[in-house]
Amino acid sequence: MGLQRKNPVGVDKSEKVSHNITFYRFIIESLPVGIITVNQKMKIISLNWWAERLTGYSENEAAGCYCVDILQGGMCKNNCPLKKAITRQHPLVKVDTTIINRHGETIPVRVNTAALLDDNGDLIGGVEAFQDISQLKTLEREKDSIISMFAHDIKSSLTTIHGFSLRLLKKSKQLDEEKQREYFNIINQESGKLESLINDFLEFSRLQTGRLKLNLSSTSLDKTLMELSDAYQLKATQFGLHITIKNDEVLPVIICDSNKLVRVFSNLLDNAIKFSKGKGTITLSAHETTNEVIIEVKDEGTGIHPDDLPYVFDSFRRGIGAEHKEGFGLGLASVKAIVEGHGGRVSVKSNLGKGSVFSVILPKAGTPDY
Repeated sequence: MGLQRKNPVGVDKSEKVSHNITFYRFIIESLPVGIITVNQKMKIISLNWWAERLTGYSENEAAGCYCVDILQGGMCKNNCPLKKAITRQHPLVKVDTTIINRHGETIPVRVNTAALLDDNGDLIGGVEAFQDISQLKTLEREKDSIISMFAHDIKSSLTTIHGFSLRLLKKSKQLDEEKQREYFNIINQESGKLESLINDFLEFSRLQTGRLKLNLSSTSLDKTLMELSDAYQLKATQFGLHITIKNDEVLPVIICDSNKLVRVFSNLLDNAIKFSKGKGTITLSAHETTNEVIIEVKDEGTGIHPDDLPYVFDSFRRGIGAEHKEGFGLGLASVKAIVEGHGGRVSVKSNLGKGSVFSVILPKAGTPDY
């Protein structure tokens, strides 16, 4: 005879149901994945804490909205995995796609979906669990490109150094002083490129292993931006460009590593100059909200191809049109690591052929958590 489970003494059925609901809610809130539920009309019923964190919307803001309006998923319009699960009433497992959060950031996610059925088997909606796989996707892309890029760039410089060194050794008596100086200059330039490449890889290694150290102090953003503008004005003029500061309000003093913050904006200004068309304007602008300071670097350059936009902050990523530009694709990865190390975030908007706007958002007060 089988054992029958009985309610504990003094606990009625309604209390047990309430306890179970509380327990399941606790589990859902604790899972390190975003979980969203919708009704049959694809309107959101609930979000757990991780879904709120990934999307940037609270449950109260999202409830009653169509799923597509909150997630803005890469498959929402044409091949929605959640709609498939509801229609077919069976789970779809491990679909990789993207969502766009309320800050405009594109996040790669791995999705699992299923239809929600009541005790009678009738459809009441659907559930989607999605996990941020940004780091995984970044590592996959870096693994695919790092070895070939490193080998190509080193071989190119070494071949040049070897070729001109050989000429100097074999034909030194036939070469006049001016030609020898030319060859030495080429060798020196290529050696500098090799040194720069190695330094970039060392910096990349430090960023990847989380060894970014910040020396925090009180810093005036107004002073920092003004000094950067003055420092880059001459370089911009050489390319027919003009740098302007657009700031109608005095910015607050913040706690940050001023040297690394200078690196952030130097990288963004270098990029703006590199990809501008000439005779344009690069605008540094800043404003504050209740808790944050937002600094933007806007150019009127070539813009970023839509296919490259989600990956511009990846290490070693060199987008369409940047193949013949100097650099190894580590500048924007460093920008992201430094800004996030300060507890902030960085984003980009771009129109191909019209220019780009890079936004650095930093917290006003306090120091980042470590």
